[in-house]
Amino acid sequence: MGGTAAPGRVDGRTLRSERTRAAIVDAHLALIAEGDLRPTGERIAERAGISLRTLWTNFKDMETLFEASGAEVLRRQDEAYRPISPALPLTRRIEAYCRQRARLLQLIAPSARAAQMREPVSEQLHRNRLMHIARVRDEVETLFAAELARAGRGRKQLVDAIVAASMWPAWSMLRDGLGLSAASARAVMARTVGALLAQVAEH
Repeated sequence: MGGTAAPGRVDGRTLRSERTRAAIVDAHLALIAEGDLRPTGERIAERAGISLRTLWTNFKDMETLFEASGAEVLRRQDEAYRPISPALPLTRRIEAYCRQRARLLQLIAPSARAAQMREPVSEQLHRNRLMHIARVRDEVETLFAAELARAGRGRKQLVDAIVAASMWPAWSMLRDGLGLSAASARAVMARTVGALLAQVAEH
């Protein structure tokens, strides 16, 4: 009988640990969303309703917390993402792509601002950014495959340009640097992406 009870106890501990870790990640992201872009362990623990010791029992350091929080941000993006058909006319694809990128960039804006502050000294935050870049690159290569196929030797450069135009640094420049509304920033993004694809679309 003792042997059959152990798995239940282990599963219960595992479930509690997962809930605690999720609460810590949620607290971390909630504080960032409220404008606390560099929340301390003490503030995160207080928000999650746990002790500081429990926080560092579940995450050995801020880097491991950044990894878990980054995964949660990606999960939320995946949940909000809506596939766009590559069969649509180019103008409609560009519009749909930029509309969705604007929506997702607004979704991650607080965590992106926070990451921007700490990335120079955080390898994990840099890895998180590379994952976002890889996902956007995959989408660009799928959605605009027909146009990219006509780019020849300039294909990679064209992909790089579209990705750069639709990532957080460009969005931050439009919103925070130039003070544009989300709608105006999206229109600039669409104009940029459209101009980049126009030359190959004409051939």
